[in-house]
Formats: sequence, structure tokens, C-alpha cells
Amino acid sequence: MDTNKRVFGFKIIFLVSVFILLNESSKCSSFGVMDDEQFKTMVEEVDNHLPSSSSSQGVYELNDVEEDEWLMVAKKGNQFVINDQPFYVNGFNTYWLMVFAADQSTRGKVTEVFQKASSVGLSVCRTWAFNDGQWRALQKSPGVYDEDVFKALDFVVSEAKQYKIRLILSLANNWDAYGGKAQYVKWGKASGLNLTSDDDFFSHPTLRSYYKAHVKAVLNRVNTITNITYKDDPTIFAWELMNEPRCTSDPSGDKLQSWITDMAVYVKSMDAKHLVEIGLEGFYGPSAPDRAQFNPNSYATQVGTDFIRNHQVLGVDFASVHIYADSWISQTITDSHIQFTKSWMEAHIEDAEKYLGMPVVFAEFGVSSKDPGYNSSFRDTLINTVYKTLLNSTKRGGSGAGSLLWQLFPDGTDYMDDGYAIVLSKSPSTSNIISLHSTRVAIVNSMCSWKCKWGCKKRNPLEAFLYHDDL
Repeated sequence: MDTNKRVFGFKIIFLVSVFILLNESSKCSSFGVMDDEQFKTMVEEVDNHLPSSSSSQGVYELNDVEEDEWLMVAKKGNQFVINDQPFYVNGFNTYWLMVFAADQSTRGKVTEVFQKASSVGLSVCRTWAFNDGQWRALQKSPGVYDEDVFKALDFVVSEAKQYKIRLILSLANNWDAYGGKAQYVKWGKASGLNLTSDDDFFSHPTLRSYYKAHVKAVLNRVNTITNITYKDDPTIFAWELMNEPRCTSDPSGDKLQSWITDMAVYVKSMDAKHLVEIGLEGFYGPSAPDRAQFNPNSYATQVGTDFIRNHQVLGVDFASVHIYADSWISQTITDSHIQFTKSWMEAHIEDAEKYLGMPVVFAEFGVSSKDPGYNSSFRDTLINTVYKTLLNSTKRGGSGAGSLLWQLFPDGTDYMDDGYAIVLSKSPSTSNIISLHSTRVAIVNSMCSWKCKWGCKKRNPLEAFLYHDDL
């Protein structure tokens, strides 16, 4: 087995040992204020001592332990857990994995992006489990599937497991890309239905039945590589009902609320094991007028979504929020984007704690290199802001459960770049920020077991490192 796949896990075990030793030593009085340069030096030392041969017994033992612990992610209050251990998320989006896996000439890029993500400790990937009526369609027409494309999705799920990355699988799109709700409406019209808007996707019973059939097909799919049914596979972190649903024809939010209520229960009735989230951007609607002040603009209140109300639906396990100041406020980069990002996150973390009692994941965030005034240092500042805000929540046991970068690409896929692509090999400073946050998240995820073994007194120097202001 390729030991490089486990380098990050080995690094964490090594660092944990270093931290414990430091805590036991009388020389560690300054550990609580370890700066990034000191940490970087420590990481480099760890890298220099990582096993480079598959003959390393220690790595095989680590692999064996990980295999035994590949359990389903669950929710406990406002936190994710695995086997009752906390599971905070540092992850990414790469939406096109299934389509790339469907072609042998590009399939290797799926493996490559998982390898790159694993190397910096990213643990969750959000990707599409839909492609409706388009090029390389998964669903060619309602209930009719291309088996080769389904096998490509099988490969994505199988390969994610190899790199210990869990998947959030989105089941439909609000937008036209990869079919979306517009394709469902086209199918409905072709069958003779009298439809007047793409938003009929949410309300027409026949179109709802089309969507439910797709849900059923995906959840009951038996992976041709692993022989595990999707709804039984711990590799899948959660099901997402739809990418960024909006229903602008009904600003009251009632139409979309009805659809969410129907579909969340439907998914849960078929698969009670996996978590379910909606896929919302996080806009506040009519039910919470006092929260509308946090919306990026007045239009956001009119798109038919309602963050708090939508997430109070039975069957929804955690909240999703997206962050795009450069799309919502102004395309030109300004400091106000950072200020908005922080207040937007803090408002939703507060809501998740006060009204919802569930975790919240910032499931898309990023900034486009095509924006006027963009530079890589601004992107690093944005990412640091997201990570620091989450750590501030984590240290008080809050609902901020993780984030997913939009978006991670491997080398040689620049032609797919929408401006938001992060290629780790070309972005060393960004890569270092991601890796540092992954290390902190992994340590937090281990702290419960430390407390049981060593007692709370061991946590103080670690907390000083984990939550140090200078990310």
C-alpha cells in the first residue's frame, strides 16, 4: 500500500506525541505562544522523519486502526461525531469528479485531487451526484441512467475511501449547469405537463416524483467496486438535497419550504443512517426580519429561501451556508469583504446554536482571481478569516462545525477554472494555511480521548496553540 496516502495521519500522531512531551517538560513554558514559524519548523522536522518506504510497520499499524474506525458520521447536539468522538471538518469542493471519472483519459485526475487534498489533511469533499440530460449525463431521462457514468460515480466513492476522504453528495442543481431544475421542467413539458416556470420543479407532483426517483436510484445504488450500497457506506458524509436552491417566484418561502419538508423526510425514510442537509446559501427570509440585516443585499431576502425556518424542518441534520462577498456585495475586492465574511459566519453560528441546535458547515467559500483588485494575499486573508472564526466557535463548543473551500483542482485542469480554483502546487502559502488548520482540526478531534486518558490539565498548552490568534 502506498504510504504517502497516510502521511498526514502519521504527521498528526507524531505531532500529538510532541505536544504531550512538551507539556510534560519544564521547558515548555512558552509553548502556549508558539508562533507560525516555530510550528512550520516543527512540521518540517516531522516531514524529514516520515517513512519513505512501504516497509514501515508503524504505518501499516496505523492503517489497520483507521480501517477499524471507518464508521458513519453522526450528529450529537451541535457537533458531528464519529464513534462518539468529535469530528470537525476541514474540506473542499470539486464538483466535476464523476464526469472526469467517466473518461479514462481524465479519470486519473480524480485520484490526483484526492491525493493532493489528503496531503494537506482535508477530510471531506463535496461533489455532484447528478448530471441530468447533459453531456455525459448520469440521468439521461427520468429514471433512465447511463451505467458507465454510474460506474464513474462508484469510482469516485471508492477512491475517496482510499484516501480517507468523506463525501457530501449533492443530488440536484438549482442552476442550469449539469441539468438542474430547468432540465426537470423540460422533461415535464416533453411529457405534456403545463409548466410555466423552472420553479415548478418545487411544486409540481410529477416533477417531485422525478426527483424522488433519482434519490432512490442513488441511495440504493450498489457500488460495483466496493459492493457496498451507497446508503450503507460510511464514506458518504451526508446527502445534500440541492445545490443552492432558490425559488424566486415565491418570496414568501412557502413553496420551497414545502419541497424541503417533503424531500428531507423522503431521504430519511430511505436512509436513516446518513446525515441530510439542504444545500442553502444562508440567506435570511421573511420569518426572521431582525436577521435580514446580515444579508449581503436586499435581493437576498426575496429569493424564496429562509435560513432559520428552512433548517427547522424534520429530517435536516445540519445547516449549510455559502460565502461569496465578491458576488453578493461587490466584485471589486475591498476590506468590507472580510468584515462581511466574519459577521455572516458569526450570525449563522449564533442561529445554529440559539434556534436550530445543530452544526453549521460553511459549505462553499472563496474569492475569484478574476475580481478587480484580487491578489493571492487577499485570498489567504479570506481563508484565515474563515478558519479563525471557526476556531473561535470550536474553543467554546459552538456550532461552527467546519468549512469547504470552493474549490480544489489538481494540476493540468486550468481550463476548468472559474476563477476560484486552488491548485496547491502553485499556491504554497495557501497550502500551508490549509495544512495548519487541518492539523489543528485533527488535534481537536482527538482531544476527547486525551481528556479521558490524561485529564483536562493536559489541554491548556494545546488550547493555546490551537486557538492562537495568529493563524
